[in-house]
Amino acid sequence: MMNSKRSFKEHFLMKEDDIKEYIVNHLELFEHADNLAVSEIGDGNINYVHLVTDTVTKKSVVVKQADKYLRSSGRLLDLSRNRIEAEILRIQHELAPEYIPEVFDYNETMAAVTMENISEYKNMRYELIDQKIFPSFSEEISDFLAKVLIPTTDLVLDSGTKKRRVDSFTNIDMCDISENLVLTEPFDDYKKQNIITPGNEEFVEEHLYSDQALQTEVAWLRNSYMNNAQALIHGDLHTGSIFINQSGTKIIDPEFAFYGPMGYDIGNVLAHMYFPLVLDLTRNTAEASFDEWLLSSIKEIFDKVQEKFGRVYDELVQSKLYQNDAFKKQYISEVMADSLGYAGTEIIRRVVGDSKVKELSMISPERKIEAERLLINCGIQLIKDRRTITTGQGLIDAFNKCKGGI
Repeated sequence: MMNSKRSFKEHFLMKEDDIKEYIVNHLELFEHADNLAVSEIGDGNINYVHLVTDTVTKKSVVVKQADKYLRSSGRLLDLSRNRIEAEILRIQHELAPEYIPEVFDYNETMAAVTMENISEYKNMRYELIDQKIFPSFSEEISDFLAKVLIPTTDLVLDSGTKKRRVDSFTNIDMCDISENLVLTEPFDDYKKQNIITPGNEEFVEEHLYSDQALQTEVAWLRNSYMNNAQALIHGDLHTGSIFINQSGTKIIDPEFAFYGPMGYDIGNVLAHMYFPLVLDLTRNTAEASFDEWLLSSIKEIFDKVQEKFGRVYDELVQSKLYQNDAFKKQYISEVMADSLGYAGTEIIRRVVGDSKVKELSMISPERKIEAERLLINCGIQLIKDRRTITTGQGLIDAFNKCKGGI
């Protein structure tokens, strides 16, 4: 064993040799530091993610460490976000182990979580950019959402447990990011940080900044995000946080987790199926079978979530007061309406906000304005019509109505 050089009793940002020492001497997960290879595999802006592999045994783990500062801007952040991530991973692994990597250790001082390596799964965003089809995805993601969301509500949990969890998962910095970047700035640009494609300025002004009916609906969605402590949600459940292959799906990176509206997670999943769809529709190499699968996935995710929520509700909800068909129907209906609203805000913020998605950067310049307008119109429709679109087919009809001749 290597001689310990550090006590790890106060936080510092670990480098390669520090991680080897941390894994061998502090966590005792490996025996020989000399056999370890460490490589940074994260591409995010918030944390540092390292893969640690024993080159002899091939055993590997992932160490994800939070720093005190945002990587891009140097903004000060609360280190407790990694504690929140470790805790939600453990809770969700208990509820849906097939979808969540196992957590081996969380060190609060170092703000580091050590977990199972899932490198046989690939980042779903890039798999979809490559036009890969995953026939089981709608079944798996709807199963995951039903298993981890309903059981963390106070429909199922006792009041004391739920309230303690709400307190434990208060995530001030991460929620502040979403409250502003997702639910405020795309609709009024009060910080002047939105990034608008040249040629779309007047369109954005008219359809986003000046539409009072839209502003009212977004205000309600923002209010719900901030005040509806409904369930323990991932908080950033897009295709970059979903890793996938033909045998299964894994969910990672819940550093935005908090107690909020279930529809926020469902809506994020739905929103990020639209970006590869619109990208593909503008490509010379568009694949009709891929586009059809994406549309059917959007339809199926909505319908299957709705159906599975009802099934899990019937299995787990014990309170006689809540075992009421009219209440159950309205409860799930409101969750699904929230889902469409938040899908709309997520689509819009990725088009006009300062945090883009890779798919939009790949759209050819001559098609970009029409593609972005399609997405904005689609997002607006999802927000405004979220209470009247009640089926997956309604989502497809709404998209086709927005699509026009693209």
